[in-house]
Amino acid sequence: MAKNPADSKQRIDQPTGTAFVGHEWDGIEELNTPLPRWWLWTFYLTIVWSLVYVVLYPAWPLVNSATEGVLKWTSRGQLAAEMKAAESDRAPLVNALAAIPVEQLVSDQKLYQGAVAGGSAAFKVHCVQCHGSGAIGSKGYPNLNDDDWLWGGDIGAIHYTLTHGIRNPDHPETRQSQMPAFDGILTPAEISSVVAHVQSLSGKAKPNAKGAEIFANNCASCHGTDGKGLREFGAPNLADNIWLYGSDKATLTQTIKQSRQGVMPRWNDKLDSVTIKMLAAYVHSLGGGEATPAAEALAPATMEAKAANGQP
Repeated sequence: MAKNPADSKQRIDQPTGTAFVGHEWDGIEELNTPLPRWWLWTFYLTIVWSLVYVVLYPAWPLVNSATEGVLKWTSRGQLAAEMKAAESDRAPLVNALAAIPVEQLVSDQKLYQGAVAGGSAAFKVHCVQCHGSGAIGSKGYPNLNDDDWLWGGDIGAIHYTLTHGIRNPDHPETRQSQMPAFDGILTPAEISSVVAHVQSLSGKAKPNAKGAEIFANNCASCHGTDGKGLREFGAPNLADNIWLYGSDKATLTQTIKQSRQGVMPRWNDKLDSVTIKMLAAYVHSLGGGEATPAAEALAPATMEAKAANGQP
């Protein structure tokens, strides 16, 4: 029960010499101990500061905006200014990248390294979801650090793949390869023989004549008679130990029976041309990038690949 303040107005706590305020709860009474002076001044300063702040900066919310403040400052405005300054700093690099053909970028090492740095940042935003932060890929998503390339690992080929994507049905210039599903074309026994032959190409199984014959009649036109693939058609090398989906018997059987139709988005409708060049430079720099082939050396190879597949 609380006491009347008037009854305890003059009562002093003997140990501390502080007057009681007259409040009591369960036998515990409250002393009239003043707040420290430094604390009070700090509190008063915060009040003054808050008043100054609401005058200088945006503070009070309105229906569609807020009070602007005398200084007209906003965090969005500051961000816009910083982004504009960053764009201004990057302008020489961006302009230089826009002007140079991507095939010539590797020859200008200073510009190339600037593109690699920009591509590394863009890769973390747009590509890690499939290829991983270290670009090592996973099942169905290629490792970009090795030297195994379906369509070529020179910077021009990488740039084309990034620009036009793989198997984009809405884009006529997309990379396109078509492996038939052999379920119903080959018998289970024939598929098993081909699987064994494919495994033998990389030393995972013993050679078998039946599988080699079926491979020569059905697969060599794209993968080559030695199974090392043809980049003209995006046909993978089956004679190494790099596999996109796996090299075990069950996985290879599924691939031959049902085929694979992986899709990579084209970036020319999402990113600007300079960012795509930067990405091409970064992917090329990862370790598996190849030198740009000379034009005179490229033409005969292309003609030979077409001839092997009955193309004019």
